[in-house]
Amino acid sequence: MRLESTVERTLGPIQNAQPHADRPGPGRPDKEMRRQTLATRSPRYLRAAVASHPHATLTDREVGEYLTDGARRGHCRAASSSRLLRISCGATTMGDETSTSVPAQEQEPAVGAGSVKQQLSRLVLSSLRATVPEVEVEPMVEVSAKFADYQCNNAMGLWSKIKGSGTSFKNPNAIGQAITKNLPSSDIIESTSVAGPGFVNITLSNRWVAKRIQDMLLNGINTWAPILPVKRAVIDFSSPNIAKEMHVGHLRSTIIGDTLARMFEFSNVDVLRRNHVGDWGTQFGMLIEYLFEKFPNWQEIGSQAIGDLQIFYKASKHRFDNDPEFKERAQQGVVRLQGGEEKYREAWKKICDISRSEFDLVYKRLNVELEEKGESFYNPYIPQVLVELSSKGLIQESEGAQVIFIEGYQIPLIVVKRDGGFNYASTDLAALWYRLNVEKAEWIIYVTDVGQQQHFEMFFNAAKMAGWLPDPKEKKYPKTSHVGFGLVLGSDGKRFRTRSTEVVRLVELLDEAKSRSKSELLQRLTENGKIVDWTDEELEQTSEAVGYGAVKYADLKNNRLTNYIFSFEQMLSDKGNTAVYLQYAHARICSIIRKSNKDVEELKMSGAISLDHPDERVLGLYLIRFAEVVEEACTNLLPNVVCEYLYNLSEMFTKFYTNCQVVGSPEETSRLLLCQATAVVMRQCFQLLGITPVYKL
Repeated sequence: MRLESTVERTLGPIQNAQPHADRPGPGRPDKEMRRQTLATRSPRYLRAAVASHPHATLTDREVGEYLTDGARRGHCRAASSSRLLRISCGATTMGDETSTSVPAQEQEPAVGAGSVKQQLSRLVLSSLRATVPEVEVEPMVEVSAKFADYQCNNAMGLWSKIKGSGTSFKNPNAIGQAITKNLPSSDIIESTSVAGPGFVNITLSNRWVAKRIQDMLLNGINTWAPILPVKRAVIDFSSPNIAKEMHVGHLRSTIIGDTLARMFEFSNVDVLRRNHVGDWGTQFGMLIEYLFEKFPNWQEIGSQAIGDLQIFYKASKHRFDNDPEFKERAQQGVVRLQGGEEKYREAWKKICDISRSEFDLVYKRLNVELEEKGESFYNPYIPQVLVELSSKGLIQESEGAQVIFIEGYQIPLIVVKRDGGFNYASTDLAALWYRLNVEKAEWIIYVTDVGQQQHFEMFFNAAKMAGWLPDPKEKKYPKTSHVGFGLVLGSDGKRFRTRSTEVVRLVELLDEAKSRSKSELLQRLTENGKIVDWTDEELEQTSEAVGYGAVKYADLKNNRLTNYIFSFEQMLSDKGNTAVYLQYAHARICSIIRKSNKDVEELKMSGAISLDHPDERVLGLYLIRFAEVVEEACTNLLPNVVCEYLYNLSEMFTKFYTNCQVVGSPEETSRLLLCQATAVVMRQCFQLLGITPVYKL
């Protein structure tokens, strides 16, 4: 991707064509006209779908009102039943409202904006344009491990393009020399050199590095936010099924999705955190009929009728599997629910509310915020989406089902089942249409296990065939990404389960992590005689931060595509690459600053940082690389990149503190400021990972 598309451009909005003049405009549409239009344009299976939804209530104006209201609400986790209950085939005019691929629009970034790598890339880009104006090329700037701080690696690639074309350059080294000569004057660079076949080695100015750190201390860590090429993203994560309890299988999607959202939000992207819960399926007929049968007065006794939702679900499932008459009633119950019958809707809402309250117990412990837009929210849009896809010749009939054939796959993407029902693919297509055309998202990210990879590949391909998404080779937006992840395993190398082979309840797992953390903390404080210095509230808060943080970090530090073994003993260890070790490292820095008896806020204003000692420079240089680490983690959707940086930073600080006396040294002020900068960056890493930092342990 050219630098302009990642740094120098800001994306414009997704453009939509104007609706036909003969279609309803803003305000309340002619719902019957919409229904007739759909019925006329739809094949048989779509006419039936439209006819089954007579209550068209979500208008174009209401969509606009919803978005305005949503902007005011922010990204809190809100489950609005009035939104979920809307069943409308006339939600918005669709025929001409398809997503258009939009390249980024050029915009010169502010001086000093972006990561160090981005700033150096802008300098190199200027040099490349002066050196080889006839060649369009993007800067290749990377961290250098041996010869300098950074390295520009463009020369060899340029030589392969221009040799034999009458160029005055004799070899790649000559190109490297020219790139060096044409670099604009800048306070960032101390010196440059050219090695071998044109590698341009760049050494940063100590004074500039020190000033960048001090400016961050004065103006806040947000000034180190990287520049990403999108303004709005949807991150679809967690997404449990209503009426089923969240278990350890939901842990990774929830933690990884939350971390990605935090990283994008830190990078000034408007993130729509979406909880695509399974709240609209055949299981509801079974649950509702069982509720009616066992508790005819369920409306009077409320939630007590259902009690433990997991036990209730298993009992209704057993009845469904073993009683043909009940099974038939349950199947009819689904039809009555989806047809809008009030009694069934009320029961459905009650079951959903009970599930949400249980989900919230997990989200509260994990400090995760989501906005629910479940399957039921997108269900009204499905018929119109299928009409559009059918009109483009994408949908075909195969063995009684309606499918889309995708090149390269032996099986088709089923969008309407043989019985006329919709499925995951039809819901996902409707959700994507909504996210592109109503929410105007430029990057839509789905966080699920790797087992669903083929589904998403086929679904994304169908969207490209429909013209909703550009070819990835074009490097345009909008785009979609599937963030797959591996399994959580037990010590036996199999799926993590209880001894009774049940999946592990997520609430119980998190509570056990907190309990173990508290036990170890109490034991340690009792042994070293410091228990008297801790209040009960401090013990509770620290145990929670360390316990929950340990679970999160143990997951996030792994490449998300790999499986990992869940072990309380390993994740709660205070040695090695664990959250507990990192919490100790942070608390130690805070202790150093406290024991100096100096006012760090005053030192920020009056003191100055110097990087004369080699270990001071190594630490300072690594601190200022924070922004590009976040940029890399966002670009590749890999939270473990932040974990690796955080652990390495703690190791570099340890080396610095071992070799550089802080308190009582002539360089005390400068080194205290380096301590503070390290603590600030560590805390921001913790924040991105959803971990609460502790200040004493």
